[in-house]
Amino acid sequence: MNKTEVDMHVLTINTGSSSVRIAAFAPDGTGLRACGAERHDLGNGAPGELLTAFLKRHLPAPPRLVAHRVVHGGARLTSTRRIDAAVEAEIGRIAPLAPLHNPVALAWVSACREVLGADVPQIAVFDTAFYAHLPEVAATYALPHELSARHEVRRYGFHGLAHQALWSRWRALRPDIADSGRVISFQLGAGCSVTAIDRGRPLDTSMGFSPLEGLVMATRCGDLDPGLVTFLQRAESLSAADMERLLNENSGLRGVSGISGDMRTLLAADNPRARLAVQLYCYRARKYLGAYLAVLGGADAILFGGGVGENAAAVRAAILDGMDWAGIQLDAAANNAASGREGRISQTDSRTEVWVIPVDESRILAQEALNAPNS
Repeated sequence: MNKTEVDMHVLTINTGSSSVRIAAFAPDGTGLRACGAERHDLGNGAPGELLTAFLKRHLPAPPRLVAHRVVHGGARLTSTRRIDAAVEAEIGRIAPLAPLHNPVALAWVSACREVLGADVPQIAVFDTAFYAHLPEVAATYALPHELSARHEVRRYGFHGLAHQALWSRWRALRPDIADSGRVISFQLGAGCSVTAIDRGRPLDTSMGFSPLEGLVMATRCGDLDPGLVTFLQRAESLSAADMERLLNENSGLRGVSGISGDMRTLLAADNPRARLAVQLYCYRARKYLGAYLAVLGGADAILFGGGVGENAAAVRAAILDGMDWAGIQLDAAANNAASGREGRISQTDSRTEVWVIPVDESRILAQEALNAPNS
């Protein structure tokens, strides 16, 4: 490897709600060459220790720059930005809107600065940026305008990198129809979301002001009657912080099942509450699928990504069950065979294609960082 190649390495830090993915890339012609990747559960090592070990294993010299996935950019951080004191402070200011994500991202920014030094540029790529121009009707809550304006209340949307990756890969797979294509993409992991995309532009998405809205998730409740929040606060004498923990960390699959937020555990469990949790998860996803078919006026493709979306054939089948009326016909054998790998899982005569597409957020992170101004 020559010096130019070494100097061009891009390190990516993708922090989720339950894990962190570290990867390294180097420009290779018109694309990017992967140079190493690791996944670690949060809590299984300090960021600085994990970073130092990764660099020793995979890179012969410090990277040229670091790209961080930051879940919430709020109203002010709507595009990829070089991290300086002001950007770092703003990510921290809006951390209460993404309490499972933004604080972790900031911890990794600090770790990179300590390990690599302040001279290595760090770039923030925001999950919310994909939805910065969501149609006003889809971004607005039915609250007093003055209140929303004062507190920057709107539906921000999340998992933008993942949905962008799903769209981009499908476009590469189907260039003949992608430029005019209507896609409904599911990112199903510990966090879950679905997005309606028309020719690469998102028209609606299930997550809103925070990553709590929408689908049932591993530990997050998704859609909930706001009246229930105030009722439980009074009935159980819960503080705002208590309620945030309840809805973010102890609800969803974990709360309904009483066993686990891990879909693999629930699918294997012979337990009525576990079965109900899985049924609720799939039912909520199917409701959103129907709604977004209406938003788009039909769909050319449905895409599944994320740990559950890529690996749980039974979940995909349950979400799509009974959708023949919409021209969605699943190929059961292809669905079962596609777990963990890319493949079309719809019947050949299905009017709407269905694909499993492993999401490569790290590659998009690296490309966004290289394209960023002053990177």
